Amino acid sequence: MISRGLCRGGRVFRSARKSLLPGCEGRGAATLNSDASVWRQKPTEVTTLSNGLRVASQQTFDETLTVGVWIDAGSRFETMENNGTAHFLEHMAFKGTKRRNRIQLEKEIENMGGHLNAYTSREQTVYYAKCFKTDLRQGVDILSDILLNSNLDENYVEFERGVILREMEEVEKTTEEVIFDRLHLTAFNNSPLGFTILGPVENIQSISRQQLTEYIQTHYKADRMVISAAGPIDHSELVRVSEEFFGGCKASTSAPVKIASPKFQAAELLYRSDEPTGLAHLAVGYEGVPWTHADAITFMVMQATLGSYKRGEGLVPANLSGNRLTNSIANSKGQGSTDMYSAFNTCYKDTGLFGFYAQCDEAGVGQCLDELLFGVDGLVHNVTEEEVERGKRQLKTMLFGNLDSTTSIAEDIGRQLLVYGRRLPMSELLFRVDMIDAAEVRRVARKFLHDAPIAITALGSLDGMPPLAELRRRTCTERF
Repeated sequence: MISRGLCRGGRVFRSARKSLLPGCEGRGAATLNSDASVWRQKPTEVTTLSNGLRVASQQTFDETLTVGVWIDAGSRFETMENNGTAHFLEHMAFKGTKRRNRIQLEKEIENMGGHLNAYTSREQTVYYAKCFKTDLRQGVDILSDILLNSNLDENYVEFERGVILREMEEVEKTTEEVIFDRLHLTAFNNSPLGFTILGPVENIQSISRQQLTEYIQTHYKADRMVISAAGPIDHSELVRVSEEFFGGCKASTSAPVKIASPKFQAAELLYRSDEPTGLAHLAVGYEGVPWTHADAITFMVMQATLGSYKRGEGLVPANLSGNRLTNSIANSKGQGSTDMYSAFNTCYKDTGLFGFYAQCDEAGVGQCLDELLFGVDGLVHNVTEEEVERGKRQLKTMLFGNLDSTTSIAEDIGRQLLVYGRRLPMSELLFRVDMIDAAEVRRVARKFLHDAPIAITALGSLDGMPPLAELRRRTCTERF
């Protein structure tokens, strides 16, 4: 089976207990409150081939495995003229190679009972295969073929234009995707980080085979790739077949591709409409931190502490929740009501976005934003140890839940090697989380979120939307 996906990015968290992220040194000791099995986790094995390509694997006890190629290239590496190229290439990869035409490729995947998938994010492009443990060599063979030998047939280029345009129409119907794309446009409008992953319609209609070829020649380099696998893997065999099929992949011959660091913009982008539902969709973003920043883990804890809420869902009634922000939202006495909110934290190479997304009715826009902005500022002034501990437990649950399959483990390895240069073992990550207390949350929140510029994107019924200057003022208002 062949399929494709689209994602905004993810949370990546390799393998040496002795080495912590920058900023961890000297902060004091903490107890790792987790099962001892975490410390017995087999290390991720990493080998670098002569061309600079890294090969990494994590052994699990399954009958199937996931193997893929993680590439340090995405929409952020594009220009205004070729924005959409990385995602276009994802589509073209499955349309035939010099060794396999499209039908042969699809039949081969189907006959081996496998699954071939790909997705593009702002900083990475990923191609991976899920197959039986006896089919590792064949899986790596197929991945190398679609990446290094793609035909980029002109007929398929023309055909995929229509496919991508229809995909864009579907994305436009997903309000949350639209809001986050436009929040990036608002916050980073001076940078390719503000581009959409799919690109604008005019680019999709004009992207040429030459542009696709140039993107591959520029970015698909061995030293910018990681082959990652999880399952019943023999690491030496993975290295051998990776050398066999990717050994001819060339390394970069020039200086690394430089991407300009974006400047966060305090701005708003509003799309007013008279929706029949009368709903408003809102996103407020603060500038966050990069993956390797000393406070990156604290931002993860802050996101979990703010949490999320959806009316009518959850085992505990919202007005009985231990989360003060959820209680405030559920028990607000204003005219309108908030249907849901969710805190987010997205990291990139040199910056990040932290904030919340919410849905509310038109009459409740002002109060919804008021409660959520006070909730964020509460991290600065009065967050308690109990709230932080609850957030840490929820974060740990999420971290373990994100590693519940060979695909998610391979993805975790691939992304971490690209952003950290290594994979953090779970023991190290949990240790880092356990080190954070309420005082640390207050310090980081005061540094980055208190009286800070914000970017706002909203869509829908927005008559109750306060001015940006008023919302900016509320980022430094304390509520007791």
